[in-house]
Amino acid sequence: MRILIVMAHPDDPEFAAGGTIAQWAREGHEVIYCLATRGEKGSDDPMMAPEQLAAIREKEQRQAAAVLGVREVIFLNYTDGTLEPNLTLRRDIARMIRRYRPEIVVTMDPQTLIRGNRYINHNDHRAIGLATLDAIFPAAGNPMHFPELLQEGLEPHQVREVYLSTTEHANHWVEITDVFALKMAALRCHASQIRDPLALEQRLRERLRHQIDGREILAESFRRIILEG
Repeated sequence: MRILIVMAHPDDPEFAAGGTIAQWAREGHEVIYCLATRGEKGSDDPMMAPEQLAAIREKEQRQAAAVLGVREVIFLNYTDGTLEPNLTLRRDIARMIRRYRPEIVVTMDPQTLIRGNRYINHNDHRAIGLATLDAIFPAAGNPMHFPELLQEGLEPHQVREVYLSTTEHANHWVEITDVFALKMAALRCHASQIRDPLALEQRLRERLRHQIDGREILAESFRRIILEG
């Protein structure tokens, strides 16, 4: 299969679905990243220039993707912190869907505003999730939407499944016990964002721990949508 990961910032794919991505790549599936921004506002250092940080984070993201076995990383170069689910972003994502023709698209659940009563979901995360869903249906699969894409030689494409991460409505879990080390190795590539990798690993192990048939596993959760053809 071909799988398109559509997220807002560098490190979003690894936090949200790094183990699942590693598992898919290990199984021989083709995984492609499409990131809306380069994460140039992801620092509280007043001496850090946005363009400098963007270059750092782009390099970190490409290294992390290589660790997981991702084939390609595309940046749409929107401004970090200002994403809106408008027609321009929708068209750009629909273009990626038509170009790469994935069976599965992974993005963030736009319905998640507050998570676990302790985390406010970033506005860019909500915006990318909504824009991606609108791009999947109906824009990517309908020739009447964005006819300029037809002029680019991009025919309509129907996505088969959607995986929504960072969700409060999970209905699907992917065991990542055997690839958790790969997830952590990819996350450690994001050195500009992660100050204490050991503490992060402990938190993630707690968050991802599940009991299945008396066996303790690590698993990432998603809201999985199987689209009718």
